[in-house]
Amino acid sequence: MATIRDVAKLAGVAVSTVSKVINKYPNVSEETAIRVNKAIEELKFTPNVVAASLSSKQSGRVGLLINTDIQTSAIDEISMQYLKGALHKAQELHIEVVPIFFSMLEGMDEAETEKYLKSQNIKGLVIYGMSKDDYVLQRVIAREQFKCVLIDVPIINDSCSHIGIDHRQAQKDVARKTIMENNTFNGQVLYISGKKNGYVSDERLQGMLELAQELELAVSLHCGEFSEKKAREITFKYGSMHDIIICASDMMAIGAMRALTDMDIFRPVCGFDGISLMGYAGKQMNTVKQNFYDISSEAVAECSRLMGGSLGRKIVAPHELVRIEYLDMIV
Repeated sequence: MATIRDVAKLAGVAVSTVSKVINKYPNVSEETAIRVNKAIEELKFTPNVVAASLSSKQSGRVGLLINTDIQTSAIDEISMQYLKGALHKAQELHIEVVPIFFSMLEGMDEAETEKYLKSQNIKGLVIYGMSKDDYVLQRVIAREQFKCVLIDVPIINDSCSHIGIDHRQAQKDVARKTIMENNTFNGQVLYISGKKNGYVSDERLQGMLELAQELELAVSLHCGEFSEKKAREITFKYGSMHDIIICASDMMAIGAMRALTDMDIFRPVCGFDGISLMGYAGKQMNTVKQNFYDISSEAVAECSRLMGGSLGRKIVAPHELVRIEYLDMIV
């Protein structure tokens, strides 16, 4: 029995091109389609009915829109986990995905962005790292020309779903745990937040403020911009005046801990995200572990669901409190 690979070999094209011809994708030349169909006829090839029906229903690609402009060393690790999860799920569901970077859309207005995406046969988008300043993307999402899944951005409409952990509760959880473990705590907290224009940063900050009210804490707030260097500078200036340092990201927690080490003083520090670099900070630290692979995998599955005609919704992913040290990282 002939396979799709046999058809591709006879037609002199890639397997993905044969799939596009079978599912009537618009971006295949007439000459190529004729050649592929002739090969299918000669080999008496019968496409997989289930896969073909799924693809023909969706008849479009899913763009993985990734923000690589975030100034943190952690973005490479997180982005790679996002990509791995998305690609694995796409393969499982027979969905064609294509990475697109924010920089590729820079300078485009709403109409130009939509035109570009449609020229790439993009019908669905999974968006990673969108901020409140990305006004063009927000308008594109609102127009509902594409089925969208937003990671950590609480926007929902009929064509758009939101997936992410409960950042507010997670921040409260890890801060509370770190405080309760510290016997010498006198209520003075240094909180280093993320970006001022970030959805995630706002959620985490609200969680910290709620905990401060519940436990009657004195909290000093400073913006670290998700930067290890910035957090280091803030800690040098204010660290010795506080009992505990709560950071809205692991990279900032690493910067804070290294500053404390250089100052030759100890303060409990906690982070957020659960990246492997935390194991090399020199001290154990509490953090919130997110499973970026699973979140991205679920996002692609959700995009497939939307492309099949379902309505947008909110999906809350689980989080876990962990204490990372060097021995957790070595294999």
